[in-house]
Amino acid sequence: MIVKDLSSCSNYYSQFFKEYTELRMQENREINIAYVKGNLMRNEINATSGVSARVYKSGSWGFSSNPDLNPDTAKSVIKSATDNALYLDSRVKKSEKPLPDDKTLAENDFATRNVRRSQKELVDFVKELDTYIDNKYPSLTSRIVVLRCLDMEKSVITSSGSSFFSMIPRTNFIIRLSTEKDGHPVELYDVTGGLGQFEDLYNSASELYQKVDKIYEHLMNKREGVFSNAGVRPCVLDAALAGILAHEAIGHTTEADLVLGGSVAGDYMGKEVASDLVTLVDFAHTAMGGTCPVPVYVDDEGIKAEDAVIIEKGVLKCFMHNKESANHFDAKPTGNARAYQFSDEPLIRMRNTAILPGESHLEEMIASIGDGYYLMKPGNGQADSTSEFMFGVPLGYEIKNGKLGKAIKDTTISGVAFDMLKTVTMVSDDMSWSNGGMCGKKQPIPVGLGGPAIKCKVNVGGR
Repeated sequence: MIVKDLSSCSNYYSQFFKEYTELRMQENREINIAYVKGNLMRNEINATSGVSARVYKSGSWGFSSNPDLNPDTAKSVIKSATDNALYLDSRVKKSEKPLPDDKTLAENDFATRNVRRSQKELVDFVKELDTYIDNKYPSLTSRIVVLRCLDMEKSVITSSGSSFFSMIPRTNFIIRLSTEKDGHPVELYDVTGGLGQFEDLYNSASELYQKVDKIYEHLMNKREGVFSNAGVRPCVLDAALAGILAHEAIGHTTEADLVLGGSVAGDYMGKEVASDLVTLVDFAHTAMGGTCPVPVYVDDEGIKAEDAVIIEKGVLKCFMHNKESANHFDAKPTGNARAYQFSDEPLIRMRNTAILPGESHLEEMIASIGDGYYLMKPGNGQADSTSEFMFGVPLGYEIKNGKLGKAIKDTTISGVAFDMLKTVTMVSDDMSWSNGGMCGKKQPIPVGLGGPAIKCKVNVGGR
């Protein structure tokens, strides 16, 4: 159990702070339950906890961690991190200026106030959902139902006077259905859930039946689907696909550490990189009056988190920063420093990245295309620091004469994101978030993705 209010111990710990220091206690708790064709294949509860300290000296960092949560251990990791920073500084002598000073006090606890379900009750819930699929759709060749719960609990104090506690939970169901066509497998999956512990999101397995039915409907359409025609095509990218592009192909290029590493965005500050219909924001915790999927009120450096408006009406305006990169660029820290485990150092990470809604309706966006595609779901893919991307698309439909046609088989989209965004001619007026993503930059971490649908031109793969 971590100390919820480290500030109550700050007088004790601060006597060991010789340089700029961050002290963090953290516990991650995970539940993972999986049924595969009616068989319970996974039933896990894991918890990882510990204490870490990070110390800065004139441009050099020292870091130390230990899984033992007690005051003597905390004192020891502070000393080790301090010794590491002083040793590195004596060798490299960067002589960088002090980090930006900030004092933020906060407590953000999203733990449920409801009675917790037992592990057996959770297993029974997943089994009930699996049984529904089996009874209603017995012709499926395979079905997988997974429940994943993650609670991230952190308590941090810094030598600058910041002190915060956060408990950010999320609960996700992954439903994957499979069938066959002419001896070839056809499958489709979806992720549902979001911010909160299980008891705040679900009362009955029946609440997920409609989601299952929709996946099955799309799967059957895909089973009879056609190959897409290769080439640059007018497309409507639904929110989930537009969101992952915003994250992977744009967001990562504007993380300041990657900019310093040579990202193409370093040459584009203040320049037009997208249509003037595109405003892209990495939201800290609140968007359009609601709480974001991964709310970050204070980052792991004790900085008050603020929205980073990356692209404003087509013009690149901002990079995402931690304290050190803000020093380098003479900018204000945005509160983007986050760590996944207690033993991880904070890195510049996105939080909730999305294009802002526009003024068009999805129906009129589809109606405006004579021959193209409505692409709905992202699959595996990658993007690099040039903003070049390639993503699988496991779900999409033809658009013929302004109307949806046949479903398409698995395809890909590719291109250069900064070029693709310049072709955006319509942005839908709705907003949709996804909270199932884990960003894998050196260490995994939960992120929120989403936004509206966008109409653009993109290179679509073929047979």
